[in-house]
Formats: sequence, structure tokens, C-alpha cells
Amino acid sequence: MAPAWICDPDVNDVKPTLTMVPQTSVFIGDSVTLICEVHQSTGWEFIFITPKNTQSTETTGTKTIRSLQVSDGGEYWCRARRRENPQVYTQYSEPITVTVQDITPTLTVQPRTPVFTGDTVTLICEIHQSTGWEFIFITPSNTEFNETTGTKTIRSVQVSDGGEYTCRARRKENPQDYTQNSELIILTVQERPTPQVSVWPDYLLFRGETVNLRCVINEGGVSSWQYSWYKDDSIIQQNKHHYYTIRSVTESDAGKYTCKGTETRGSRYSHISNAVTLTVSDKPQTVLSVSPQQWLTEGDSVTLMCEVINSSTGWTFSWFTVQSLYSVNKDYYQLMSNSSGGSKGIYTVSSVTVKHTGVYMCRAERGDPVYHTEYSNTQTLWITGVSPSVSLIIRPNRSQHFSSESLSLSCEDHSNSTGWTVRRYTDKLKPCSSSDWRSTGTTSTCTIRSLSTSDTGVYWCQSESGEKLHPVNISVHNADVILDSPVHPVTEGDPLTLRCLYRDKNPSNMRAEFYKDGSVVQNQTTGDMMIIPTVSKSHEGFYYCKHPERGESPKSWISVRAAGSSSRGLNLGLCLGLSSGVVFLIFFLVLLWCYKKQKFSQSPSAVSQQQNISQTSDQKQTEDGYNHLHTGDAHIYNSITNKDTSAVTQAGPSDAVYSQVNVKKKKLKSKGL
Repeated sequence: MAPAWICDPDVNDVKPTLTMVPQTSVFIGDSVTLICEVHQSTGWEFIFITPKNTQSTETTGTKTIRSLQVSDGGEYWCRARRRENPQVYTQYSEPITVTVQDITPTLTVQPRTPVFTGDTVTLICEIHQSTGWEFIFITPSNTEFNETTGTKTIRSVQVSDGGEYTCRARRKENPQDYTQNSELIILTVQERPTPQVSVWPDYLLFRGETVNLRCVINEGGVSSWQYSWYKDDSIIQQNKHHYYTIRSVTESDAGKYTCKGTETRGSRYSHISNAVTLTVSDKPQTVLSVSPQQWLTEGDSVTLMCEVINSSTGWTFSWFTVQSLYSVNKDYYQLMSNSSGGSKGIYTVSSVTVKHTGVYMCRAERGDPVYHTEYSNTQTLWITGVSPSVSLIIRPNRSQHFSSESLSLSCEDHSNSTGWTVRRYTDKLKPCSSSDWRSTGTTSTCTIRSLSTSDTGVYWCQSESGEKLHPVNISVHNADVILDSPVHPVTEGDPLTLRCLYRDKNPSNMRAEFYKDGSVVQNQTTGDMMIIPTVSKSHEGFYYCKHPERGESPKSWISVRAAGSSSRGLNLGLCLGLSSGVVFLIFFLVLLWCYKKQKFSQSPSAVSQQQNISQTSDQKQTEDGYNHLHTGDAHIYNSITNKDTSAVTQAGPSDAVYSQVNVKKKKLKSKGL
């Protein structure tokens, strides 16, 4: 048989075929097999030519390149030659290109950074082109963690977990074969934010007011929050608004409020906020008081104090006079003025005139929209003119008296006119009884031979025409101790003597302590008398004495007037109105009518004094004096209603008389003073 190659066609016409397994791009570390084939005959050996023009001879027609590097890439050829005649070569095959890719994993983090402490973070290392890898994660502290799945989970991350992370991969079959490191990724861990809830207004709320709650979160890299609001740990609202408004609150809205933020397009969330407590009370009570007293003489100073009980600041105050057009059905409020804010409003008239006589009330407001309190109680001011012609003489000359003792009051007319009598109000308006009355020329006297507590009241001199002068407050007590203090005001510069009197005329221990406005002003080791040699306006106030065994006396107001001022008294006419057989008293209305009847005149200077009204905010008042203005033992407070049969006054501090008129509240009318 002839040699095989003799039967072969011309060797120079033979062209091998070169193929590659795998037939795709390969990566650093991969293996590739080149296959060179001559299909026409056998007995060949094969020469492989590399991109670097190096040659290698293979008898099987296959060449395997292991652990490829980038430098192994390029065009490969092959050709064959006869084993028996190595000088006989075939043609070169078509070239085949081997592409070796440099593998760099991709590292991502979920959720996206920054994250909050306590969150769970997943690092993902990926090689998309092939399989058979295991992954190494390198932490900011250069610690390595091997993961077969390409993911690493960090649960409940802390700030210390933040920093630069990277990863790389290696072949499972060849653990020494590593990819490049991935690009660095920075994990930022922030403290989970705690919202702060603020409330406005931040004071005690009353039913009907509006309140706004605001939830503030430090952004922490979150561009948009969804806010959840909770009341007593139950969700009440969830939206994009960081505020929660309650209009016209009620007691049911009271409770603890918190908020929480959740990332609008993400998984991050905040802590629960601090809790704010809303307290809602019923309608506030507004109280109007007067200092130093309600009965005044022209030129005196008076202060109206408006206070919202058990409330905080934030109020402004409005002041009103109560007017009447001679019909109780047409009562209305006339706005005088507004005041500045504070928990207590102050309205001061520095120099009163007769025209300041009237019924006053106040109201407080605050907030947006404006919230109004109810109107306060009413307070009536009576301003008396100067009339020195008649004097009221009291024997014994003091405001406090023991029961069962006698009392004598005389109206002495220095102008030699007649018709002045002593009148009084205890439980009703009445003169002295006929048995207690006597008149001698220009003097009329009322004598009560045995006083009782029912004789406590207001006493004054009244003319036949109804003019009233010198109202004084007389109080009768069953106590063992009373204070001997002057009935009429003391003039600045004069001495003032106070004595502690005892029902038992000769107690074994005469020692007494004297108090002014609740504070000790003189501690007597012996004796029962206190003397102030020279009185000043600062000595005005509430006084009482205290015996270590017998107890303390009731309180009396000591009024001090300026030196050189003339005797002052009440010069008011008192009128009664009857309609359809029903006695209906409108005291303030009648006062206005009677002023006109008495033809009071007011000079331009008096008008100027009337308008000389100053407002202050939050002046300090003597607390004890303020309280006793309402509750002091030395005062009588009675309410005049449509059931009373005559004009009524009530006892005030020594030279003052206090009264209260109840009027119907109809409509509000604003008008400047």
C-alpha cells in the first residue's frame, strides 16, 4: 500500500480549521482550548502560533491555555505538517481572536446610604459574566469576610460600621485566582433622628381655642418625610404635613401627642418623638377687682385689675362700662380701651372725676383666631364731690365695735341749714328708729343703745332732697378683740394711733401684735397700742391686731389723704323707680339721673382729669390687700337686683362703701372713652 500522503491531494492546498472552546470572551484566570483540525487525512502534527509569534507543536491538534491573563489575548493561527515528512506544511488556518477581559466586581449597598443606626444593610458584590466565584468583602478596618452568595448583611448597623467598603472574587476551582477589587463604596451611618414636637400656643388651653402641633425632624439626608401623628399611642393622622391643628378644642382632645417620620420614597424612619401633653379646661373665669376701694373722691387714683383665674400669660384685655338708656332692656357694653398682654391686666385712672362713676367690667382675649373669655363680674365706682358743710360725727370714733355696746352717729351742719339725718343700710335701706332719734337745731343724732351684728352696715348723712354725704363702714362683732382705728381718712403728716380693744376691759396680758397687709409691723412686749407719729401714703392698707390669748381682731382699711385736702363726702341723690307695682332698682341708671338733677358741673380741667387714664401691664398689687378686698371681715358685700326695694350701698374700708350692681348683658358697642 502506498503511503497515505501519496494519495493526498497537494498538501499546499490543505487549510486547517482553528476553533476555540469556549467560543465567548474569557476572563482573567479562565482556561481556553484551541482546536486545529485537518479533515482530509490523518498523520498530522499541529503547530499553534500565538499573538507574540511564538509557536508550539501539539500532536493531538488541541492546545489548552490555562489561567489566562490579559496579555494572552490576541489572534491565534495554526497549521499542520506531516509526521513522516515534517517539511511538508499545510496552509495557515484563518486566525481566531482570544479576548481576555479584566474582571472587576460591582459593589452596591441596599438601602442607599446614608442609613440610620439600627437599620439592616446589605452589601452586594456581583460578577455578571460568569459563575463559579466566591466573594471577599473588605471592611473599613481591612477585615475580610468570605461569602459564597455575593451578599453580606449587617444587621442593626451602628455609626462605627460606617466607612469605605470594597469586594473582590476568586475562582472556586482555583482559590488563588482573584479578580480586581471593586470600586470603593462609602457607607454612611447616622444616628436615627428623634423628632421634636412643639405646641403653640404653649399655655393652658380652654375649650374652644385653637392649638397647633409641629413635628420637626433633622433631615438626616431624607428629602421628604411622611408624618404620622399619635394621640395616646393611637395613630390619628398620616400625611406629608409636619403640623397638626385642632380647631375649637374640647376636653376630649386632652392627652399625650407624639409624631414619627417615614421616608416618602424609601425605608428609613425616625424614632417616636417626645410627648407633649395637652390639657383642656372649661371656659376661663375672668375676675375684675378694684384697688384701693370703690368709693372715691375727686382727684383720687383707682386701679381696675382684670385677671384670668388659673391661666397663664398670652392674654390681652378689654375694658367696658355698662350703660343704660333708662330701660333695663337696653343695657349694653361700651368699649373703653384695650390693654397690653400679661396674665393680669391693669387699668389705672390717675385722677378720678365724678363722671368716672359707673359700672365696669373686663374681658380677655388671645390666639389666632381670637378667643374671647366670658365677661367678668361687674365693679361699680362711685366718685364723690367736695362738700365740707356737713360732718358725720361717730361716738366712739372707730369703725369696729363690740356687740351690746352703744353707738352714736350725728350729722352736724356747719352752715346752719336743717334737714340732715343719719341713714344707714344693713339688710335694707332705713333711718334710725324713732326711739333712737333726736334732733337739736342743726344736729341730728342716731343712737343705738345695744349694738348687734345686724347693725353692721353703711351709715351716712342725707338731706331732705336726697343728697348723701360721708358714707362710713361700721362693723359689729361678737369677738373678744377688735381694732380701734379711725373711721375717716387720716391726713398725711398727722399721727395715727391704733389700739387693740378687748371685751374684757382688763385682761391679764395686755401685749398685742399689729399687722399691716398680713405682715407684722409692731410686736408689743407690753401694751396694746401702736402709734405712727407721721402718716404717709405708704401707711395705707389693711390693719388688724392679735392678742396671744384672745385671738386677732377683724381687719380694717386705713385710708390716707393728701395734706391740705378738704373734707370730702358723697354728694349723690338717690332715686327710686316703680313700674306696674313692682319695685325695680337700677342703681347706676338712677345715679346718672340724679347727678344731672343735682346739677353737677365739670370744669375743663376736670374733663382733662377724666381723660388722664394710664394703662400699665402687670403691676404688683399687695396680695393680702387684694384678697381682703373681697373677703375682709370689715366689709359688707351685697348684690342689688331687681328684687331690691331701694338704692343700696355696701360697706367698704373705713371711709369707703362698696356695692355691686347686677346688670343684664345685651349687646356690645365699641366706643372710645
